[in-house]
Amino acid sequence: MSKQILFLFILFGGYFSVQAEEKSAYKQVIKLMGTRFEITAVSNDEQLAKNSIDSAIAEIKRIENLISSWKPNSQTSKINNNAGIKPIVVDKELYLLIERSKKISALTQGVFDISFASIDKVWKFDGSQKTLPSDKEIQSSVAKINYQNIILNPAKNTVFLKEKGMKIGFGAIGKGYAANRAKIIMQNLGIKDGLVNASGDLITWGKMENNGDWSIGIANPKEKNNIMAWLIINDMAVVTSGNYEKFATINNIKYAHIINPTTGWPATGTKSVTIICADAEIADALATSVFILGAEKGIALINRLKNIECLMVTENDELKTSKGITLNYYSEKTTHQPTLNLK
Repeated sequence: MSKQILFLFILFGGYFSVQAEEKSAYKQVIKLMGTRFEITAVSNDEQLAKNSIDSAIAEIKRIENLISSWKPNSQTSKINNNAGIKPIVVDKELYLLIERSKKISALTQGVFDISFASIDKVWKFDGSQKTLPSDKEIQSSVAKINYQNIILNPAKNTVFLKEKGMKIGFGAIGKGYAANRAKIIMQNLGIKDGLVNASGDLITWGKMENNGDWSIGIANPKEKNNIMAWLIINDMAVVTSGNYEKFATINNIKYAHIINPTTGWPATGTKSVTIICADAEIADALATSVFILGAEKGIALINRLKNIECLMVTENDELKTSKGITLNYYSEKTTHQPTLNLK
């Protein structure tokens, strides 16, 4: 069952179950971190399943209070408020998340950068923008973005933003980190099979309620409510970034909401990117990065990494994959939708 299909029939609030033989899938959908989380526990113990979901929700709320730049009392806000002034002592958990984020920035040539939070809002993707921003506005918007100016001191566990006006935020990695943590919490409580879906940042473990592998649908970027391909997985994360959710149309040209922090301009050449690996945090960070890097550089990057795969749709509707994926198409008489197998 795909995440897109689940989005069509799951309503907010409450628990419900899908019965199948001895095990049931207990699910809850709730708004957390400003987005839609869907948490599934597969178990023959209803109370254990519900308790695990409640514990996962509590963990996600804890993480939000730690990393949110919108909460004035969070450690992240304290770092931002002291940019160019002084280093801030933070919890080891936040320190390590920032450290990992900087490593991904270096890996992706700076197209992933948590200091992107300092960007001025020169782009609007709500349909109101009719003209392009000026070159001066673009240059000003990215002036404070530079992950190398996030100074870490491992001896003191401090974070210092070197320039005034710098800000960090975890919009491109936080949901994946939260999904990872929710999975760990549920596993520690005895849930051997489950799924956490943070509005498309999805991680699975074990089996579905029918003891089959998880079947995840990948949206067609031309028709987002239709499935382009099915991915059969277990113990994997799947994260997709696409240009079909938010965009601006100016002079009959479509500008995606995914902005390259090194240039200030929306990324072009790509319609969607899906990253498949065991870690939702890494998949979250790489999905947007590969979207910006494009087919040649993006897929080349994935091919250099171990145990990470990628499926891309270019602006010309070409389907491109990393070297560890094979596409198996059904016959002409059934459907053109492929299934994806990891080698």
